[in-house]
Amino acid sequence: MYAICIDNTGYPASLERHKLYRILADDDAIVDGDVRIIDESGEDYLYPVEYFALLDLPQGIDRVIRDSFLNTVQPQLQTA
Repeated sequence: MYAICIDNTGYPASLERHKLYRILADDDAIVDGDVRIIDESGEDYLYPVEYFALLDLPQGIDRVIRDSFLNTVQPQLQTA
């Protein structure tokens, strides 16, 4: 799952507004109202869920973005 940062108050060095971030599964974080994000440090940390717009992407787009996070983007999706 992915999220776009819409608020970085208190975390200007760790989060960039309007940037896409990868969310890691963390059921305990969700219960507490947080999400586990791989931030600008390259490490995963907990942030308030309200700082993000959560995205549920179609499978093809999700695959392309997931691959890009792994630096293995292949021409799988063509735009018209």
